[in-house]
Amino acid sequence: MVLPMILHPGFTSRQPVTVRDATSAAPGAAVPAWLRAAVPDAKTLGSHGIEDVALAAGAALGALDAVVRRQERWAGAWRQRLAVTAAAVTARQAGRMEDENALRDAVLLTRPGDDVGPAGRLLLAWHRLATRPAEELLTRRHLAAVLDAFGYAPEDAVVGALADDVRQRAAGTGTVGMLAGASMVAGRHGFGHAVGAWLADALLAQRLGWSHAVPLQGGEAGVGTGARSRRSAGSTGVTNVETDAERAKSLLAAQALAAIRAIDLSTDLGRRAERLLGVAPRLRAKAADAVVERLLSDDAIVASDRIAGISDRGLRRLFDRLVELGALRELSGRATFRIYGL
Repeated sequence: MVLPMILHPGFTSRQPVTVRDATSAAPGAAVPAWLRAAVPDAKTLGSHGIEDVALAAGAALGALDAVVRRQERWAGAWRQRLAVTAAAVTARQAGRMEDENALRDAVLLTRPGDDVGPAGRLLLAWHRLATRPAEELLTRRHLAAVLDAFGYAPEDAVVGALADDVRQRAAGTGTVGMLAGASMVAGRHGFGHAVGAWLADALLAQRLGWSHAVPLQGGEAGVGTGARSRRSAGSTGVTNVETDAERAKSLLAAQALAAIRAIDLSTDLGRRAERLLGVAPRLRAKAADAVVERLLSDDAIVASDRIAGISDRGLRRLFDRLVELGALRELSGRATFRIYGL
């Protein structure tokens, strides 16, 4: 087994990240049994020694890296569905009531140009993470848009200072320091845990050389929000975090659990995508191929979307046909204003 040196600042995508076991090579492969047993939950994993936690986190990130680098046709839908999960967790942390279905409604059932509301903007923030090229995420323009979506209205100077701080965290620090540093940087500039999680996911994608970020930390409620995180918010000493075994274990355990959950979702969506592609040749609707590609690229779509000139009625018929064939799901549970996805 070759694992990323998760505690070492020199680890980059140029170094090999592979997990050599019977389940890692095949597309859609499940998480190795030993790794799943080692990571039943973040609390249990965090109770072990730092070496064991680092081993599990490295293996989980290595397995996730293999999924990302396959660049599956359904990767867009996968990342966006993880973004919905992150947005739902963010909404709960903010004391809001919206679940994943309500968040989808806020965005998909709003007419273009209309305000999607605070909940919808949370989803758009995580959607931006999942859909924009990773190399662009930490620019001032994108950071300003994300902070606005999270409900902040910082001055340009604050956005610039945040961008500068994030760039410093991206260089010369190990993965633990990078994850903790994202939370500290967010806190120092007056932003909450959600912003820190968003920054951590963007930094990880750039560290591993991924073309697009995978929403991970945002889906783990409570990561980085403990007393130590608050006390350290004004500190620039990432080394203290890296040498604090309990804090390091907490961050690594959460990262391992998030990676495994993302892999599990990729396995599920991979099977669903195979089913969709299997029935696609049987579809006789005009521009059915364009609809299939949208379903593979997006978390969910509605019949009112404009896809290759297909009418609302034609799109609804096509969606209903795919549901009958078991190749598509209706996600809202409603008889009207229906939303479809893998």
